[in-house]
Amino acid sequence: MKILVKLFTVNKRFPLTISRGTTAQTTNVWVQISHDGIEGWGEASPFGVGDRRQSTDTIQAALQQITPILQAFSPWERQQIEKVLAQKQVPSAARAAVDMALYDWMGKHLGLPLWQLWGLDRKAIAPTSVTIGINSPEGAAARTRDWLEYMDVRLLKVKLGSPAGIDADRKMLLAVQEEAPETELFVDANGGWNLADAIAMSLWLADLGIKYIEQPLPRGQEANLATLKEHSPLPIFVDESCFTSADIPELADYVDGINIKLMKSGGLSEAMRMVHTAKAHGLKVMFGCYSDSSLANTAALQLAPLADYLDLDSHLNLIDDPFMGAVVHEGRVLPNDLPGLGVKYSASAA
Repeated sequence: MKILVKLFTVNKRFPLTISRGTTAQTTNVWVQISHDGIEGWGEASPFGVGDRRQSTDTIQAALQQITPILQAFSPWERQQIEKVLAQKQVPSAARAAVDMALYDWMGKHLGLPLWQLWGLDRKAIAPTSVTIGINSPEGAAARTRDWLEYMDVRLLKVKLGSPAGIDADRKMLLAVQEEAPETELFVDANGGWNLADAIAMSLWLADLGIKYIEQPLPRGQEANLATLKEHSPLPIFVDESCFTSADIPELADYVDGINIKLMKSGGLSEAMRMVHTAKAHGLKVMFGCYSDSSLANTAALQLAPLADYLDLDSHLNLIDDPFMGAVVHEGRVLPNDLPGLGVKYSASAA
């Protein structure tokens, strides 16, 4: 099979600030796998969690290094390809791009969208949350209004963990809640709280009717999750603390759910293993994203009927998304009926 690796840059309509910093633009990697006249597409986007950082340059270099080895395989040999990628210690985002491209190729070869090929029920897909980044109370209220005008919002994800402290978090959250009093909210601290602040915030947030808290403590402080769970009246989800299915058993007694991202997991194959591992441990599942375009988010949506919650909104905040795939309908982001991932190139973004 033939493999091409290209770069593309996307810009956010509204820069997104979380506890670790602000992102306005990213350069992502587009992988194209061709075989028997069919082309499968995949995407890798850079991300960083503590010492586990994957830059665009790192991802691109890994893909260019592995390409000569992968070209000897057929797209049908996914298990062997996955083994090679693991042996060569290819970064997870690069593995994700290859994995989704192989699935895209397979779906196109068979003439079916992946969700249908896997026998999943598209009607079971939950509404997606949309994200309010860390901001002043006035800025957060304005961003909330922007989202409410843009689409039928059913769930808001509010980024907390402000470097200014939990008082700033509280003021911002109240501003969002005042702007959208009928909309369900959950919060994501991106590891921005210490244990004492996480306990205090969980009690305060529960009184406001917040649904759950995502990643309250920094990666590396998983030992404190047991204490937090003992004191928190709200469900606790982990994101940065959980990359693959191997992480789930040690976390299962101390959390209520996990956030699966294709860039962390290494692709759809591992994401599916994570879903089943999490559910076997009685945990809820959500799918999330980084600065992904419609390509990666539409890929994640192929498995979305298996998720309890979705946070696949990054492509909705891009002014120059080069791809078209998922469609928005009544607060939900849905895969289409086209074969494979169902993604096309958007000439208007070129």
